[in-house]
This record gives sequence, C-alpha cells and structure tokens, in this order.
Amino acid sequence: MKRHVQYLCIILLLLTCCVHAAQNEDHHVKNIVLVHGAWVDGSGWKGVYDILVRDGYNVSIVQEPETSFQEDVNATKHVLALQDGPCILVGHSYGGSVITEAGNDPSVVGLVYIAAHMPDAGESEAIDGKLFPSDLSKSTAIKKTVDGFDYLDPAQFHEYFAADLPAEQAAFMARSQVLIADANFKTAITTPAWRSKPSWMLVPTKDRTINPDLERWYAARGNSQTVEVPGASHSVYISRPKEVAALIEEAASHARDRKCVATVK
Repeated sequence: MKRHVQYLCIILLLLTCCVHAAQNEDHHVKNIVLVHGAWVDGSGWKGVYDILVRDGYNVSIVQEPETSFQEDVNATKHVLALQDGPCILVGHSYGGSVITEAGNDPSVVGLVYIAAHMPDAGESEAIDGKLFPSDLSKSTAIKKTVDGFDYLDPAQFHEYFAADLPAEQAAFMARSQVLIADANFKTAITTPAWRSKPSWMLVPTKDRTINPDLERWYAARGNSQTVEVPGASHSVYISRPKEVAALIEEAASHARDRKCVATVK
C-alpha cells in the first residue's frame, strides 16, 4: 500500500510539472517582428535573427520603403497581419517611431526599442531630438536631395552611425543606404502604443546618431525596462546581436507579466 501511495505521488508530481511547463510555454511569446531604422534595410538584423531563430522564435523582418511615415507603418502592419498569435514588436532608431504607431495592433503585446525614438502623441522625432541634440544633428553629415530625401555623407557614415563596426562593413552600409523622406522625421505620432503596452529600451552608450540621454529620457517616461550596452554605437543591433537578442527574449518572456505605467506629462 505504501508503495502504491509513493507511485501515486510521483505520478501527480509529474502531471503537475507537465501542466506548469505547458502554462509557461503558453505564456511565452514566440513571434518577433523586427523593424529597421532610417538609411538601412532589414538585412542588418541578420545576427539578431540567427540567435532568435536558434532559440525557437518565429522571426519576421519588415522592409519599410522609407518613402513616407504612413507607408512604413502600413508595411509593419502588413507583417503583423501574418503573425499566428501575440508578438513582440522591435524597432531600431527611426523604427522606434514606426512601432510606436503600428504597435497599437492587437497582436502586439510588448514593444522593444533598440537605440530608438519613442515619441508621444503629437510629437515627432525631429521635435524630441531637440531636447537632447545628438552629435549627428550637430554635424554636416546629413545631406538632402533636391526632391526631399535625406542620406548620410558616406565619408562620415562610419563615424556617426557605425563606429564600432569594421570600416569595410560601414563603407558597404554607407554605399547601400536607403534614402528616407525628410518628412518622415517630422510626422507626429497619433496614438503611442507604449502608453498602453509594456516596453523595453536598449541604450548604446556611444550612440552618436541619437543622444543616449534622449533614449534614457524616453525610457523613464515610458516606464521602460532599460539596459545599457557600454561602448556600443548606434549600430548596436549589428555589432552586439547577443545583447539585443537577450533583451528581446526578456520581453518575450515577461511582456504578459508587466503592467504599463507610463509617466503622464
């Protein structure tokens, strides 16, 4: 009889463990959508993508046209519509503004900002950038075409955008830039998703494209869980994929646990 009781206890313990494992699996967000920033395309996410896929996540990458802010938001929504369940939406740089608007999609349960802008309603990154001017904004590196598109001077691209990448890699990025409509930086957010959904922010301490103090200010206002990567440039999503992927996985594990308590201005 005693042995039967022991067997019964073991069986119940195993069943309990299975139930908890299933609950944890259901709680874990498996879909990740990555949104790139200005002057680059989705290929820069390759290192982060490889880590996330290896760890069992379903990863999709948005290729924004950068021809208008609304078209970039629409491109993100198209990819969100392809997800088979809840997802984490990740934005780098200007992509932070895009996910702030597109993140209101009901499939999005958490937002991750990687060296990114995080404007509030009525704000644009052009407006917010004046609060904490970046080295880039004070330089001569931003050039404009006659028809209203911006690009970075290839000779200064490495210095301001990708200082911790090899010069050859930065040179390739500079010569394969996606020109962005200048108006995109000035388009105001209507309904910021971070006001109602939990968020995370990664701050590269040597960011010269967006002032790290602006990223910290965004994170404090949005009650974002924040990590800093010492010595990393604005291209941290390329140069430090392990740290970036780790924050995304943190969001995927805890997005449903965190309550959003954004600071009201």
